[in-house]
Amino acid sequence: MRLWAVVGATGTGKSDLALDLAEVLRAQGNPAEIVNADAMQLYRGMDIGTAKLAIDERRGIPHHLFDVREVTEEAAVAWYQPLARAAIEEIFTRGGDAILVGGSGLYVSSVIYDFRFPPRDAAVRERLERELDALGAGALFARLQADDPATAARVDPKNGRRVIRALEVLAQGAENHGAALPDAPVLWHPDTRILGIHVDRPALVERLDRRVDRMWEQGMLAEVEALREAGLEAGTTAPRAIGYAQALAQLAGEKTEAEAIAETQALTRRYARRQVSWFKRYPTIEWIPPMSDAGGILAG
Repeated sequence: MRLWAVVGATGTGKSDLALDLAEVLRAQGNPAEIVNADAMQLYRGMDIGTAKLAIDERRGIPHHLFDVREVTEEAAVAWYQPLARAAIEEIFTRGGDAILVGGSGLYVSSVIYDFRFPPRDAAVRERLERELDALGAGALFARLQADDPATAARVDPKNGRRVIRALEVLAQGAENHGAALPDAPVLWHPDTRILGIHVDRPALVERLDRRVDRMWEQGMLAEVEALREAGLEAGTTAPRAIGYAQALAQLAGEKTEAEAIAETQALTRRYARRQVSWFKRYPTIEWIPPMSDAGGILAG
């Protein structure tokens, strides 16, 4: 059985291509199924802001690892990896190809490559979380820069959770964070084909800005208000998601709607750049234009 990975920046049409590919495979007698590799689509109720396909838009194709976490729960890649691989192996036992689809680079890499994670230390993490509350992410990031510049270069200095994880690993004697693509990555499943959807930067920026406008038009604020009632603000990962953090600020009266939308657009553009940079390091990736013909891909 083959493992397909459909990757690329947000807003490039990955979900549509994955569906097209699954339909062509199933028409050939291969019961292909889709596995999610978007960190925020793991969350139940986070639909508009993640452009999650509704169930009636999935063309009857089984989808896995969507809506499997509450917004109050943490979604960590080390938690996700074994679940995704188990889902893929179950698809293989049913005789189908597995199609991994998403733009969360670390999540994709953890599945398709031999990617191992350092252990956790609850006591060290608790100490670092207290320091984060007292000193702020900037102080902890400065410490990370001094102790492990290579890891610091890959970590968002404003993401306190990631900074803490890197320092936690270092405190256990590891040489580095361990959550980066190796120089010579080894495939987890030998028959893996990686498809990257490429959109030229100017066109992608226009597409992303329109997408954020549509999020608010489609009811982003109402979605976030409902999630807030479900405990969104108490979560560790979900409330930091791009768009959701800005909508929360709008609901709190800290931003106008125009400010929330503009900030979401800017952060989305920046995130898309990071995604492209990450996937460019995949040695066997095949870059294809959006709306590529799935039948042609299979024949290629």
